[in-house]
Order: sequence, then structure tokens, then C-alpha cells
Amino acid sequence: MNILLIGYGAIGCHVARALAGGSPAINIGWVLCREGRNEAAAQALGPAITAVNSIDEIGQSLDLAIECGGHAALAQHGPGLLARGIDVITVSNGALADSDLTKALEDAASRGDATLELVAGAIGAIDAIAAASTGSISKLVYRGRKPPASWKGSPAEDVLDLDNLDRPACHFSGTAREAALRYPKNANVAATVALAGNGLDNTQVELIADPAVTGNIHEIELVGDFGEMNLSINGNPLPGNPKSSALTAMSVVAAVRRRLARIRV
Repeated sequence: MNILLIGYGAIGCHVARALAGGSPAINIGWVLCREGRNEAAAQALGPAITAVNSIDEIGQSLDLAIECGGHAALAQHGPGLLARGIDVITVSNGALADSDLTKALEDAASRGDATLELVAGAIGAIDAIAAASTGSISKLVYRGRKPPASWKGSPAEDVLDLDNLDRPACHFSGTAREAALRYPKNANVAATVALAGNGLDNTQVELIADPAVTGNIHEIELVGDFGEMNLSINGNPLPGNPKSSALTAMSVVAAVRRRLARIRV
């Protein structure tokens, strides 16, 4: 399986290192980066992975692309890869809050007979939510609780004094679609929960800055025909990047390995 990596931040580097020591059937051969960033990509990922600025520079067959570069990267490269028949795994699930991009991705995947796979990322129980959605769901709420520092660089700074917060404070309450569009780097989990369940416009989201927590806490309340579910995950961030969940990177590794498994869970 020849793989292209899109993005080489904390998530991309973890994925590359984890898969490099796994099955010999998995080969991450390339990283797609902007022009002028080839040297930085090579330093981050090592000599075994070739930095390219276009998939046209890849001389051999490409089986899979892994997008770890954010919403803009999925919008820029996703449709073209899918139209060429190349499956794509993405962590930027919140990008699908843009209905025009969703349509472009669906159309491209149809033309290329390819698949866009949204990984569960930092949250669990996506299989249970998806199963519940085959019946009626009366309540689906996602609540994201992070340390104030993890919300820096987001619209939370326009609402809260993150440096001097002494108690939990909610800086966003609305739909999953609104959350994903306003917080493209922080609300991918909200979008994942919504897409698996009640949809982006029928899933309620609360985003909270809490000085008492050290990890990223994700909570789900789900009520439907199946019964009730309450889930809480306290996830560790990736070293060096408080905005990226370790479980997000791990979910990508698991998704790739699952493609090769003869017995899949």
C-alpha cells in the first residue's frame, strides 16, 4: 500500500513514525507540502519520505492519501485525489460543514470510484452513534472541555480572557455545523459526532474553557430508540501541540492497519 501524507504537523509526524515500524506492506513514500517547504518536511519526517509539491511528481502508483493538514488541505487536494481514484483518509471532518465542499468531494469520489474515510479522531463510540442513527435520536449533545491555553488562536479569545480564567466558561453554544465553521481547528470532534448521528444541524454543541482540567475532555449525551448513552473521554494532547489529540493520530494509524486486516473490528 503506497501512501501519500498531506501535512507534517504533530499528527502527520506521529502517523508516519507509527506506520514506519509496522507492516512491510505499508509504505508512506511521500508528503505533499507547499512549494518552498520541502526541506522542512524532510527534516520533520526523515529521508525515507520524499517531499513533493504535486501528486504528479509521484512516479509510481498511489493507493491511499492521508490528510492531516487541516480543512484547507482537504478542500485543496481532496477532490482531485478522489477523482483520480485514490482513497483519502481525513482528520478534518469539520470541513464537511461546508456543503459546497461536501458536494465536491462526493462528486469527485463518484467519478473516481474512490472513498473518503472520516476517522473517529479524538472521540469514541462513533459506531454506537451510527447504529443509533438507524432508529430515532431524540437528543445528541457534544460538549468539548479544554484548558484555556488549548483555545488560544480560536474565536474563544473574542469571548473570554483565557489568560486569567478562574472558573469554567462556555464560549460557544450552537449547532455542530456552526461550531465546525467557526472553530475549524477545534471542532472536528463535534462534526464527527454529528455526521455519525443526527446531522450537523440537529446536534447541539457546547465548547468550554476550564482552568481545572489538563487534558482535552470530550463528552457525548445520546438518547434514542436504542436507549441512553453518556460518554466521557479525557484525552492527552500530542507532545508539543496542545490543540492536537493523541487519539486523533492513533485513529489514523488504526484506520490504515485495518485496511490490511483479514479480520476487522
